[in-house]
Amino acid sequence: ESIGAPMRNVFEAIKRIVTEFPEVKIIYPVHMNPEIRAIAHEILDGNERIKLTSPIGMTEFHNLLSESYLVLTDSGGIQEEAAALGKPTLVLRELSERREELLSGSVKILGTRDKEVYDGVTRLLSDSKAYSDMCRPNSAVIGGASAMIADILCDWSVKNNADS
Repeated sequence: ESIGAPMRNVFEAIKRIVTEFPEVKIIYPVHMNPEIRAIAHEILDGNERIKLTSPIGMTEFHNLLSESYLVLTDSGGIQEEAAALGKPTLVLRELSERREELLSGSVKILGTRDKEVYDGVTRLLSDSKAYSDMCRPNSAVIGGASAMIADILCDWSVKNNADS
């Protein structure tokens, strides 16, 4: 949904942010879609603080995510993963079906307009309170899940063995 002008807007905002904030470095695993790759390279190539990579494996991606200062994404799955790590996550879409992450406060929708992306990112880079307010793991997606699953499986096993 973001290919074309919306994607160009996002990349232009990212390019401006990197220009204005010398401490910012971007790592972007670029989707394999040829149109996305062409736009990304056209706008973002040539800056030593922007690294465009091919898609990376899950372990490497999770390690990268855990070391990130903040996350920009249009992926629902990445919204969940970043929220579980307490990483401030800015969603580059108009809507998100990930309600729990939005309610946790660690995820905010920016959209794809260059001004909104620029303003949202620069606020977190410039305002330590705004940043720290978003640095909280989503309690709905961490802790206790494996114990709950184990309990359900044990209950199911006991019930099914009793019926035999």
